[in-house]
Amino acid sequence: MSTDTIEIFHDQPMLVGECPLWCAEENSLYWIDIPRRMLHRKNVQSFEYHSWALPSEPGCIALHEDGGLVVAMRSGIAVLDTGSGDISMLAPSPYDSNFIRFNDGRCDAKGRFWMGTMYEPRDQVLGELYCLEKGRLTEQGSPVTVSNGLAFSNDSRTLYHADTTAHSVYRYDFDLEHGTLSKRQPFVSFSSDRSAATYGGRPDGAAVDSEGAYWVAMFEGARLLRYAPDGLLLQEMRLPVRCPTMIAFGGSDLRTLFITSASQNRSASELSSLPLSGCVLSLQVTVPGVSEHRYAR
Repeated sequence: MSTDTIEIFHDQPMLVGECPLWCAEENSLYWIDIPRRMLHRKNVQSFEYHSWALPSEPGCIALHEDGGLVVAMRSGIAVLDTGSGDISMLAPSPYDSNFIRFNDGRCDAKGRFWMGTMYEPRDQVLGELYCLEKGRLTEQGSPVTVSNGLAFSNDSRTLYHADTTAHSVYRYDFDLEHGTLSKRQPFVSFSSDRSAATYGGRPDGAAVDSEGAYWVAMFEGARLLRYAPDGLLLQEMRLPVRCPTMIAFGGSDLRTLFITSASQNRSASELSSLPLSGCVLSLQVTVPGVSEHRYAR
């Protein structure tokens, strides 16, 4: 698919735009800018826009069954009342926040909020998965350096999980009833030779569509990739930004694909040649996505 089908949904560049999240009831997309500690919302019809400042860097967000959002931040997990702007803490961070923070996550079909962490020096495998279930936060292991690409298969029998630094995506057998993982297996791996002219980026955020295909944003690869559940590459989509970060399906028919991206630490020449870096993009796809699950208190 050529880039001329891609539209600009939000033209103010984020430093690190992340975790786009569709809310059908509000006909709006939410997303975050991690280093700026901001949460954003924009209606797809009226284009009404609102933002909230957060007390520390957000890593991921989820819809709450009672309204508002659950926000996993460096300092801990909180509920944001999007009406009043009030923030109430659910759980403190379970790690040394000088070096580790939450990154990437989503809810499973039982309403548990799964979140990964990242080790910011990015030279040790000290990130892992956590699960928030009815206010109780538990460590789930699954060691990585930078946790990303978390998504569930439509039958809730597989959890996908990427380690961006390792240029790899893994899959686990997932027990929805008990919320447990087993049998980690490689799903897809990419070359980590960043000096190569053929370097295609590393796996960042992801989502699964209604056919069960796994979409992944390739940071520094200027592309999205779509994989069948058996790991077969089905589609490659080139983008007008070098650093896409995550995707989300939205719109009334879930056929609008929203794409967040980053502009932080990019060269002046790159930003000049790719001026949409950091913006939120959208495009229409043939296969719709699936609705995101909400956190169950």
